[in-house]
Amino acid sequence: MKHLQRIPSDSYQQCRDGEGDGFVVRDVSNKYKYNKFHNKYRIETTRLKHYDYATNGAYFVTICTKNRDCCLGEIKNGILIETIQGNIARECWLDLPNHYRNCILDEFIVMPNHVHGIIFIDNDSVETGLKPVSLSEIMRGFKTFSARRINEYQNTRGNSFWQPRFYDRVIRNPEELIRIRKYIIENPLRWELDENNPNNSDVETGLKPVSTMRAIR
Repeated sequence: MKHLQRIPSDSYQQCRDGEGDGFVVRDVSNKYKYNKFHNKYRIETTRLKHYDYATNGAYFVTICTKNRDCCLGEIKNGILIETIQGNIARECWLDLPNHYRNCILDEFIVMPNHVHGIIFIDNDSVETGLKPVSLSEIMRGFKTFSARRINEYQNTRGNSFWQPRFYDRVIRNPEELIRIRKYIIENPLRWELDENNPNNSDVETGLKPVSTMRAIR
């Protein structure tokens, strides 16, 4: 697959700044560094250095709702029942290639308080002379388009709907792409163990919810 690029194996997990909240494929929960900002703890970014996120490649992204509120849908018997907000998020995601010519969509799913998706950036389809659009710009567009429509529906104009960052992973080879596609498809079946599930915040002190991210290593 010509769009998959190999990167150093010791630097393939990352948390990037941007207009979206996203995803870390491996379970790195106990590797996060927390700094205080405006009296609130935030995850210290571990951006993948010296990598151009506007180059051809496949990217795995997750974006979470603000405060991880479960407003996008509800899981019943392993199936997500989307709310209007979840449906809007889906429609805006599917509309991204109409705004960004180098954006090719792959697997995608809406979860109660986050979305997972795979995006291919293909600059070969962009007119010569035009500047390639980066992954951050595409995610910023998704958040802007969807938040505007959702706020109009909720009559909450001007409010933040998504978290201010997104997590991503550069997909390094076809085998990894297959694993991540499988993870996305099966994600609703893992909701009870998902770290994003607010019910897991009630786990007995000292115990940690099982991370479903381990499934795609």
